[in-house]
Amino acid sequence: MAVVQLTVSLDLSVVNVGLPQIAAGLGFSAVGLTWLIHAYALSFGGLLLLGGKAADRYGRKRVLLLGLGLFGLASLVGGLAQVPGHLVAARAAQGIGAAALAPAALALLTETFPTGKARVRAFGVWSAMNAAGGALGVLMGGLLTEYVSWRWVMFVNVPIVACALALAWRGIAAGPRTARGGRPDVLGAVLATAGMTLLVFGVVRTDQYAWTSPVTLTTLAVAAVLLAAFIYVERTTTREPLVRLGLFVNRSVAGANAYNLLVGAAMAASFYFMSLYLQRVLGTGPALTGIMFLPFAFGVVAGAVLAVKLGYRLAPRTLLVIGGLLTATGFAWFGLISPDGAFITDVLGPSIIASVGFGLCLGPVVSIATGGVAPHEAGTASGLLNSSRQIGASLGLAALGTAAHHRTGLIATPETLTDGYAFGLTLGAALLAAAALIALTVLRRTSPPSRVERADDRELLPARD
Repeated sequence: MAVVQLTVSLDLSVVNVGLPQIAAGLGFSAVGLTWLIHAYALSFGGLLLLGGKAADRYGRKRVLLLGLGLFGLASLVGGLAQVPGHLVAARAAQGIGAAALAPAALALLTETFPTGKARVRAFGVWSAMNAAGGALGVLMGGLLTEYVSWRWVMFVNVPIVACALALAWRGIAAGPRTARGGRPDVLGAVLATAGMTLLVFGVVRTDQYAWTSPVTLTTLAVAAVLLAAFIYVERTTTREPLVRLGLFVNRSVAGANAYNLLVGAAMAASFYFMSLYLQRVLGTGPALTGIMFLPFAFGVVAGAVLAVKLGYRLAPRTLLVIGGLLTATGFAWFGLISPDGAFITDVLGPSIIASVGFGLCLGPVVSIATGGVAPHEAGTASGLLNSSRQIGASLGLAALGTAAHHRTGLIATPETLTDGYAFGLTLGAALLAAAALIALTVLRRTSPPSRVERADDRELLPARD
């Protein structure tokens, strides 16, 4: 399950460093380039709830293997793309595969380690592997783009997926299907994905059509109708609803997902802005850019490890508040970048602070969002959490990217580009501060694992052959 998470995490970061070269190779426009992120995030986020339901109904191992296979095939097709549309479609297919495998893996993790110190440690390993994938992704993306071809940022997934398939086939037991209800609500998934796609499309197109223009207003209105129809279908469908709306009555579920949405919005935009800042403003090559991202990725690993140690003493809510505020501080520092900036002051310093704070958040937010949920809804809760992160990433990149583009203006110089990127990063800091406030006011105060739970951990660990 850790290797599966490594696969998903690597693909989220490996593309970022190669964005300028991909744009030049296939002829993407500045705004069109963002759809390499949106296509993945929207299909991933929009279909995660369906993936969680499918995992609960048809078997988590089966859905996990199916998702891995689709993910690897889409990566192969994307590496062979000849026009922008081909690569965007491949990224969307990757998102569909990830929407199947991610909730299945997380539900298996939650089921295997339900409580206590073992749960803290398991989610710490999961979070560290998540961060390790980010580190490996930026490094591999930079090296492959500069010394081989940008196409290998897609091809590289194929052997990794093959390895993950072999490990999952042999290492994960085929458990029973936990849900016996009606068929999953495919219509709800289509409505949610279409509504979110139109919402992002309407926001991104404000670079051509003003917010008050008929085109923008019509697009956003149709998006709102589709999302309202999704809620109506979930309340009235005779099939198994995509998400039981009563799940949001649980303050832990609602608060953790709101927190995750805001963090996802800020983080996706930051990777996009910093990759372009390093290459388009400071003139750094792809390989060196990948190396410059490594301190951030390693900081996330350090934060995830620290969260495991602090998780025995501090409540998860406390870790979310501390992590959110630390990450917001780092982003505020990122917002001070200059056209003639230096790596140590403009990149390294804020990277260390922001990354450690982000690492502190990863494990606790998963533990809160899935703790106390009925076993038959574990896949749904896992899918919902991943969905909020991916939808937040797409909405955040659309909103912050559009704001940065407007701040940059029509003439792209190092000064105007820096001004736009800095504005977007500052807005990201505000989103993170809001996330910390949500953790403080919405989530309930809980205690770290008790001594009894720690003593019982050995009983929770799976038996070894």
